Amino acid sequence: MEDPQLDCALDLMRRLPPQKIESNLSNLIELVPHLCENLLSAVDQPLKVARDKAVGKDYLLCDYNRDGDSYRSPWTNQYDPPLPDGAMPSERLRRLEVEANSAFDQYREMYFEGGVSSVYLWDLDHGFAGVLLIKKAGDGSNKIKGCWDSIHVVEVNEKSSGRAAHYKLTSTAMLWLQTTKTGSGTMNLGGSLTRQAEIEANVGESSPHIANIGRMVEDMENKIRNTLNDIYFSKTKDIVNGLRSTSSAADNKQRDMLKKDLANALHKRNQPAAN
Repeated sequence: MEDPQLDCALDLMRRLPPQKIESNLSNLIELVPHLCENLLSAVDQPLKVARDKAVGKDYLLCDYNRDGDSYRSPWTNQYDPPLPDGAMPSERLRRLEVEANSAFDQYREMYFEGGVSSVYLWDLDHGFAGVLLIKKAGDGSNKIKGCWDSIHVVEVNEKSSGRAAHYKLTSTAMLWLQTTKTGSGTMNLGGSLTRQAEIEANVGESSPHIANIGRMVEDMENKIRNTLNDIYFSKTKDIVNGLRSTSSAADNKQRDMLKKDLANALHKRNQPAAN
C-alpha cells in the first residue's frame, strides 16, 4: 500500500534545487524520521568524487560501490578504507568491469570533455547488474557555475542460450546552472529527470554487453539532454521574454497601429467581394 506522506515527500524533492539535495533531504528526514530509509533509497543525490592514491585517478562514490563505510575503487578493485571481506564481483564480471570503465572513460571524454566517470558491476542469479556514473562540474569561468550528474542503472538478464539478453535501463540526470552578470544579476536553473528503457539484444563478438549497454546509455543521455533543453532552457526563455520586452513603449505602440491599419485595409479589400 502506498504511503501518501512518502509520495508527497518525493514529489517535494523533485521540485527542489538539485545542488541543495543533501540539506533538503536532511531537513525532510528530521520532519518525517520514519521515512528515513525509504527516502535515502529513493532520492538520488549528487555524486561525490574520491581519489585512488594507488593509481592517481578519481572515481565516483555511490551506494553501489559502498560496503559499510568503505568504497570500492573501479581502478584497483580495492576498498578505501581497507575492507578485507568487502563485496567483490566475480572474476568474469571484474574483467567486464575493467573493460566498461575504459570504454565509458572514452565516452565521457568525447561527450563531456572532462569530468569523472565510474562503472560498477555486481552478479545476479540470471545475469548481472551495473551502474554507470558521470559527473561534470563547471569551473566557474565566465561567471557560470554548474554541474551535471547522471546515474544509469542497468539490469542484464542473460538468456539460457547465451546469445541474447534483456536489458533494463533506469537513468537519472541532475543538472544545475548558476550565472552571475552585472546586467541580469544571479540566476539559478536546475532540475532532475528520470527515464526508463528496455530492449532485447543479441550478444556476441560483434555486439558484446558493453556495446549494447553503451548504445542504450548514449541514446538515453541524448533524449534526456534534449528534454532538459526543451523544458528548462526554452521554457525559461519564453517566460523571461513574456515578462520583459526589449523594445520601447513607443515602438510597441507604433507596431500595434501598423497591425490595426493592415487589418482595416484587408477588411475594406474583402468587403466588395462579400457584396
